[in-house]
Amino acid sequence: MIAQSKIKYAGLLAGAVLVATMSGCSSDGGNASGKGDGDYTVGVANFTLSGPYFNGMDRAIKAQAKKKGVEVRSTDAGGDAAKLASNVEDLLSKGVDAVIISGGPLESAPAVLNAIKAAGKPAVLVDRKFKTGDYTSWIGPDNEAIGKQNGEFLAGELPDGATVAIVKGGPADNSIGLARTNGVKGALTSAGLKIVEAPDFGNWSSDGGLTVTESLLASHADLDAVFCENDAMCLGAQRAIKDAGRDKDIVLAGVDGQSEALKAISDGTNYLVTGLNDADQIGSLGLDRTVDILDGKKTEKDTVVPSPRVTKENASQYYDPDGEF
Repeated sequence: MIAQSKIKYAGLLAGAVLVATMSGCSSDGGNASGKGDGDYTVGVANFTLSGPYFNGMDRAIKAQAKKKGVEVRSTDAGGDAAKLASNVEDLLSKGVDAVIISGGPLESAPAVLNAIKAAGKPAVLVDRKFKTGDYTSWIGPDNEAIGKQNGEFLAGELPDGATVAIVKGGPADNSIGLARTNGVKGALTSAGLKIVEAPDFGNWSSDGGLTVTESLLASHADLDAVFCENDAMCLGAQRAIKDAGRDKDIVLAGVDGQSEALKAISDGTNYLVTGLNDADQIGSLGLDRTVDILDGKKTEKDTVVPSPRVTKENASQYYDPDGEF
């Protein structure tokens, strides 16, 4: 196994051309004071730290900030939009130079973005791009493309007429989950495969994936594969399938690149594929983007981070047991 988080980070830097082309002066949230990296204080406003992905993102931002000599002040709103807004107000009152927002399942946060804009500070979004509001920059994945590449992989692995179950994180209007599911459904439908959507949500957790998959197994004896909107739920689904004695018959596909999922793929289990949406990488890039803006460099408004498909053949390139996610 390759236990170097630098590998994953460097791979994305090579794939995201725009990251390598940041130069010049920014007219959107730039800092003209001439401060260096070590003089910045960056606030991190987390909507929730309840799951491994969001915890990993927060830790990755802090780790990259430490490398660059940047002070970070991190908050957790516990899934409460009003608390997120008050946390941002508090960060601004303490004089942070910029705010990174990890919105989790939150679709929009107008009060938050308005407050940051009124304070004249940059707002950098990581992973979740809000549907409305002004922000300085966003870094995240193309979730529909991830779902599509998973669906295409399953179509190539499964026999004609196979049945694939889909486990969703919820809620029903979560645009990230919808994009991933729409991508996989499009590929599966084009290949003529059958689709079963779980009626209940797995709430993006391993325990949720376990419970939802147990119900699916009880009601559908013909399942050949399970796709989950994130790896955490898929790890729970894997447990349910093993407990039912069906791990030789049902394969799994997830999204994110959680270390436990990468290990399961590398070890040759029935967990066959995931789409890399690594919190380590996006968090690190988010901190770098924030510093670039503060340094007055010209940056792109939106950056789509490459999300390579990870299978047994390449999992060792991405698995890092010492990573933040």
